[in-house]
Amino acid sequence: MMILKIKNSLITLVGFILVAIGLIFILLPGPAIIFLPLGLALLSLQYDWAKVWLKRCQRMMRKSAVQLDRMWLKFKYRNR
Repeated sequence: MMILKIKNSLITLVGFILVAIGLIFILLPGPAIIFLPLGLALLSLQYDWAKVWLKRCQRMMRKSAVQLDRMWLKFKYRNR
């Protein structure tokens, strides 16, 4: 029972640290796209609000990827 509490506390702590690093990397140059979803994924194991934010984060990243693909294709075919 005590080991389970320690494990849950450790997952929560690491999740919050990864989210905090991701938020810092949004303001500073860095790989926020790696740290935010990873931290939210860990936190979503224990918290429902983290599941909601993880889904939002995934949705935003998917939209951004689609937009970048469209921009890249326009650029690629325009410069032929």
